[in-house]
Amino acid sequence: MSEAPRPGLGCVGTPRLLTGLDRFPRLDRDAHEAAHGPLPRYRPDELVDLAADIDLRGRGGAGFPFARKLRAVNQSARGRDGLTAVVVNGSEGEPSCLKDKALLLHAPHLVLDGALLAASAVGAEDVVIAVTRPDVERSVRDAVAERGRGGRQVRVALLPERFVTGEGTAMINGLNGGATLPSGQRVRTSERGLGGVPTLLSNTETYAQLAVAARLGAAGYRSAGLPSEPGTVLLTVAGSTVIEAPTGTSLAYVLELCGMRPGQGVLVGGYHGRWLDPGSALGAEVSRQSLAAFGAVLGAGAVLPLPEDTCPAGEVARVTRWMANESAGQCGPCVRGLPALADVLEAAVAGGGRSALEAVEARMLGVRRRGACSHPDGTSHFVASALASFPDEFRDHALGSGCGRRVLGALPLPDDESPERLVVDWTLCKGHGLCVDVLPDVVRLDADGYPAQASMPVPERLRPKALRAVRRCPALALRIQE
Repeated sequence: MSEAPRPGLGCVGTPRLLTGLDRFPRLDRDAHEAAHGPLPRYRPDELVDLAADIDLRGRGGAGFPFARKLRAVNQSARGRDGLTAVVVNGSEGEPSCLKDKALLLHAPHLVLDGALLAASAVGAEDVVIAVTRPDVERSVRDAVAERGRGGRQVRVALLPERFVTGEGTAMINGLNGGATLPSGQRVRTSERGLGGVPTLLSNTETYAQLAVAARLGAAGYRSAGLPSEPGTVLLTVAGSTVIEAPTGTSLAYVLELCGMRPGQGVLVGGYHGRWLDPGSALGAEVSRQSLAAFGAVLGAGAVLPLPEDTCPAGEVARVTRWMANESAGQCGPCVRGLPALADVLEAAVAGGGRSALEAVEARMLGVRRRGACSHPDGTSHFVASALASFPDEFRDHALGSGCGRRVLGALPLPDDESPERLVVDWTLCKGHGLCVDVLPDVVRLDADGYPAQASMPVPERLRPKALRAVRRCPALALRIQE
């Protein structure tokens, strides 16, 4: 994936994590300390108590209590010569999530503060910030250099940018010099992680929240958000804008702040998440409890409204294919099951009939609870939620009538790096329009019925259709060019 995009930033109420970023594009060490103030010292037991008092939970998706992680690492260390490590999971392999990248690009010292606080609580000398984007790596390395030498060692590691890189055992495997792939074993990093020692592993926002809480104290931290879920959260809206909002904020208000509406529905929690219908999205709040009432989870904070003018079935099929391609490639449900699920879903969307929809159901059942990691389950649940949320659209597509809308790419995916383009020879084109019938995801027609562009990128997955469009053009006006 390329280094772009950099997210836009916004806030509901008074910012905490994003403090100072209305004045500076990036907080260097001096600007960081001016915005946030000095970092207090905490004894290990005091920091654990603080994390427990504010009910700080991991912000990477699982929502595991951070205080329990601290205690588990300390307990494991007692039987392992006291050696421990801290790892910041700065991998966001899903293009719908940009919040951790936003922190590491714009406020890296806040994350370093939290990581060093946690390291002091577990007695770790080794702190690793694991990232997957070169621009993020540069930002964090600059922040480490700004702090100078001394104290605990902080290293920055660049890992492959893949969906599964953020899985705990995959990240530890990569940092230990192996393949960045899930181990398939139920290994707790708190028992055996970086270099084989007990390791505190959590995501970027979690450490930043810890740094904020350390400065505010428990009572100050609880002054925002819900009593049962205090503080703020970072949300990535439409894969482009990162919003900091207190828990309990109306989801509809967050969308309105970004100039959006629920449209046909809102995907919450990213590509392992669940769909909310428009009415539910208007009534939901940004909290675990509120979203659970609608059968959804906040996960890593991705909020994806689906506009009225895009095809839900096509959008879901497109993401499912990408998820299949992001397979770890280690177990049957990933190697065979997810590509097969993508195949039958595409067949259903292309008019494969009721049998194709039945095949989708069968393929979903075939991958559930059988994977070496959560990727097959998450992908299957994403498709199941879409089928339940857009039953008419999938039925109409399967039976051949379709919904009459194009796939606009409202669910973000990495830029296709294929060098091939579909090129129009204007001296030959007669405006027959057959190309758009074959390749509606690439070709757009202008008001006169001619292709709106002379050169259009062709994603690799659509190359067969592009070749068909070239062959079908009666004026021989199309060609594929690198």
